[in-house]
Amino acid sequence: MKLIIYFIIITLIPLFIHMRLKQTYSKHLKIGISSNLTGAEVARKILDANGLYHVQIEETEGTLSDHYDPSVKIVRLSSDNYWGNSIAGASVAAHEVGHAIQDAKNYSFLRFRHSFVPVANIGSGLSFPLIIIGSLLSSANLLLLGIVAMGLAVLFQVITLPVEFDASKRAMVQMVETGIIQKEEKRGAKKVLNAAAMTYVAATAIAVLELLRFVLQFVGMTSND
Repeated sequence: MKLIIYFIIITLIPLFIHMRLKQTYSKHLKIGISSNLTGAEVARKILDANGLYHVQIEETEGTLSDHYDPSVKIVRLSSDNYWGNSIAGASVAAHEVGHAIQDAKNYSFLRFRHSFVPVANIGSGLSFPLIIIGSLLSSANLLLLGIVAMGLAVLFQVITLPVEFDASKRAMVQMVETGIIQKEEKRGAKKVLNAAAMTYVAATAIAVLELLRFVLQFVGMTSND
């Protein structure tokens, strides 16, 4: 029964957070900003204000598929945010530019996260096979290897949190300082940015819970030996 409740929790929490994000995003996608700038124009304005003239802006497919690619110095915005002049679009665009600013300023957590990607990918790929095989064979050593591998993937998610929160903080400062949003529009922008940040918090919390579950399984297995 406890296991069922656990799986319900780790399934429903991310689902609820994601639905909350979509609801908040959709609501503010319909609210225009007083500056009447599109997301692409917002991104360009903030980039230029920070001397990042070399960073390009591109439209990308999908919904909320926005991201900054540090390898080619490109901010990619989904169509709604690229062309729209909403609070949601401006906030998302500013957030992604926040990552470009981090990149330009050699923000330590961003650098560490990028360098840690290969390690996290290996950990993510190996963790569950090792944990499953270790559990089936009652092998504490294999289970421990799986836990260590999962720990690397979880560490990557933990590192992501300060990167995302810092990008959102930079986004708010830049939008206000450059006159993209007015005082009365700050609340809506914060709601969009906070809703997006909560998806990372929820994902990290669930990942930590999963890791702890397998750690307890390992402790139980070794204590019975």
